[in-house]
Amino acid sequence: MAGHLRLLLILCQLTGIYSISKVSVKAGDSITIPCPYQSRYTNRVKYLCKGYFWESCSFAVKTNKPDRSGKFSISDDKNEGIFTVTIKSLTATDTDYWCNVEINHGADHGEYFQLVVTGKPSLYVDRQEIKGYIGDDLAIRCYHGSSGKMQWCTLGRNCVTGPRGKIDGKEVTINSTIPHVSTVTMSKVTRQSSGWYLCVQGDLQMPVHVTVTERPVIMTSTPLFTSGSGDGETAQHSSVLLMSLIIPLSLLIVVVMVTLFIFLMLKKQRTRNSQSPNMATSSCGSDGDVLYSSVLIKTKPQKDEAKGQVKAQDEHLTYSTLKNSHS
Repeated sequence: MAGHLRLLLILCQLTGIYSISKVSVKAGDSITIPCPYQSRYTNRVKYLCKGYFWESCSFAVKTNKPDRSGKFSISDDKNEGIFTVTIKSLTATDTDYWCNVEINHGADHGEYFQLVVTGKPSLYVDRQEIKGYIGDDLAIRCYHGSSGKMQWCTLGRNCVTGPRGKIDGKEVTINSTIPHVSTVTMSKVTRQSSGWYLCVQGDLQMPVHVTVTERPVIMTSTPLFTSGSGDGETAQHSSVLLMSLIIPLSLLIVVVMVTLFIFLMLKKQRTRNSQSPNMATSSCGSDGDVLYSSVLIKTKPQKDEAKGQVKAQDEHLTYSTLKNSHS
């Protein structure tokens, strides 16, 4: 076992770590473990098995069968060839596990890892998930209990063992001036910098997942008018915006004027219709105008002496025309 561990550390320094073997965690916390697999197992069922011995371990969660208790969860990133398992509310009994791949008509493929659950972990980070934008410098603090050399590794690729180095062509620095704290800085990260990394000290590893995305674009308003010579496209854009405001405003003015005209005409017509037909009307001109007047005459009732009845005469309307005399 000791010889196997020494061989694993030598391979780590040369090519990187291909699987997690030992992680120190705090009781009551949660831990996420990445489990890499070969491309030929992409469409196979993956699962977490609990127990020290391969033959007697019992499955905790599968990709096709979730854990109803909520203690275990699993997800499979087929593009990266890594499935991850999360174990919550860690206790002293959460020590031995296997990352397994189901093989039909054959023995399953598995990788063993150990959890050391204590009151204070020997190697840990502030958080396992780190997010940043393209071009940023990302800093990760790895806390460790001993004064041994700290390494920063990519899962399955290569490690930086000194104060400076490169991973995938990007510069990495490890600053260990503060006792028991090593600050790893990844400079000018790219989208390809996303993935699983490890703080490594001795036989302990602490997995960290880095996600790099494009910086969101903040939209700013464009002024309608610009001072100075300016840019041709900016001036043209301002002219288009100005015309888009003038045209609707002109149409609105026309509609308001037409509506006002119709309202005044209707009001004038209602005024004419409201005049009484029994009122005297006159029109005056400048010279020799004609004055019209209407006179209503009603005669008194007369008595019919022969029949002893009173007979009323009909009303008669007599019109007269008067001319205005001028000297």
